Amino acid sequence: MRTFPSPEALRRLPAGVADVAIIFGTLVLLALVAQVGTGAFVQFRPPAVVPQIDLDPRNLPYYAARSTLRMFIALGVSTLFTLIYGYIAAKSHWAERILIPLLDILQSVPVLGFLSITVTGFIALFPGSLLGLEAASIFAIFTSQVWNMTFSFYQSLRTIPQELSEATTLYRLSGWQRFTQLEVPAAMVGLLWNAMMSFGGGWFFVAASEAISVLNQDYTLPGIGSYVEAAIRAEDLPKLGWALLTIAIVIVLVDQLFWRPLIAWSDKFRLEQSAGVAAPESWLYDLLTTARIPRLLNTGLSPVRELGDRILSGLSRPHPMAPSDPQRQQRRERLLTQSLLVLIGAIVVWILNFISTTVGLGEVVLTFGLGLLTLMRVALLLVVATVIWTPVGVAIGFNPQLARLLQPVVQFLAAFPANFIFPFATLFFIRSHISIEWGSILLMSLGAQWYILFNSIAGAQSIPTDLREMAVDVGLKGWQRWRRLIIPGIFSAWVTGGVTASGGAWNASIVSEVVSWGSTTLTATGLGTYIAEATAVGDWPRITLGIGMMSLFVVGLNRLFWRRLYQLAEDKYHL
Repeated sequence: MRTFPSPEALRRLPAGVADVAIIFGTLVLLALVAQVGTGAFVQFRPPAVVPQIDLDPRNLPYYAARSTLRMFIALGVSTLFTLIYGYIAAKSHWAERILIPLLDILQSVPVLGFLSITVTGFIALFPGSLLGLEAASIFAIFTSQVWNMTFSFYQSLRTIPQELSEATTLYRLSGWQRFTQLEVPAAMVGLLWNAMMSFGGGWFFVAASEAISVLNQDYTLPGIGSYVEAAIRAEDLPKLGWALLTIAIVIVLVDQLFWRPLIAWSDKFRLEQSAGVAAPESWLYDLLTTARIPRLLNTGLSPVRELGDRILSGLSRPHPMAPSDPQRQQRRERLLTQSLLVLIGAIVVWILNFISTTVGLGEVVLTFGLGLLTLMRVALLLVVATVIWTPVGVAIGFNPQLARLLQPVVQFLAAFPANFIFPFATLFFIRSHISIEWGSILLMSLGAQWYILFNSIAGAQSIPTDLREMAVDVGLKGWQRWRRLIIPGIFSAWVTGGVTASGGAWNASIVSEVVSWGSTTLTATGLGTYIAEATAVGDWPRITLGIGMMSLFVVGLNRLFWRRLYQLAEDKYHL
């Protein structure tokens, strides 16, 4: 089934027709961006005045465009941060020992938990305008996208084949040439897929960050998330339906006009590719390769690009490495270890002082108990999602026809913001008298479960075709086939999906343990509720304690559980 012209038809398209199509599409895009950007700057006003959200469905395209623009700004900043941070961490042993644990801690901090802090901080930084709220919203989206992308780029740089690294040394490539001709191309496929997943997950946070209550003050930005919030307060189901339809159209358009062309373009960067794997296709990418305008632009800009390459290559010329001094290296190791111990000691002293002077030990015990309740929900979610979606993902990954049909659907479901469905689920809970203590697990799973399915598909597709054929030839069936072939093949990908789903579930608990429909509010007992209630009233000590406790749970689980599974995947369950 095709909804767009086939690649063969586009390749036969005259270059002039393709040029006209590109010019027309570019003008439409520029006009849309100009309108949205003008609206963003014209509507600056004191944050104390809450912009009114008009529920007329005719305003939805503008609101959706505002939210989409925030998403792409955050994606651009995330990409720049990824390339710089990941490169430094992969190239410097000393930086790696600090930056990677720091990255692990930062990704564990709940984005929605410290949104209250960033909102007040950015408002103070840009007083008298909505620019502070815009910056806070973009920052929330940035923090939801960047950690996954950075880890992907870092791991790709660490796993570049040794023979390729030796070749760049043999040809005396400069640091810039090595970066642009080997390291970025080698990481491109994984980075692009992780960016696509992070972009999809960002829709959850753009919706949550456009309408938030902090310090008993409601802050609202024009966007599709604030439109949904206004429709919930008005208990207007038809308006919610229009919002769902709008976000679905936006996700499909972004996929077709942005991600699929990039995926098709990045296929040329694969270091190895099985003959049985079909190359990704994109009607827009085929249109761009048919037209003459991109080639003319590339030719016109090539002198500028070559000049920049020469300058950066000259600044990063390879230098002969000095022989290492083992004693000097040991002294540096001791100094770094001692510095880290002093830093950790200072943090522990600060935490103890904070507990004794603000919340008290009893509040710490309370939040730990609430964290255990949320942990039980997250664990149950992961078990159920694994049992249901792992076999489905393997079936899709092993069947090319099924993958071609269902993979776009899976990507759409993973990108769709789950909190847009929360109002309908809340209304269902109210009318069905389902306890939110159990219903919150369903709400958390609406966004988290797709990571397990997505990674199961990717893991199954990565199993070589010859191993699958061999399993058929030797008669492996049922559980034996899973134990001998499928589990070793997808285990590493499943662990990645489990880590991502777990982190997403912890974050989602802040909005899924407290849900509303009109004047009715359902509240579950858990750490997410604790943080949400403290944020609403602006109780900074409780906000800090709740965020710290949730971060402690996530980091502890990563270190004690998920890291051991990663090690198991490297030592035993690999092909």
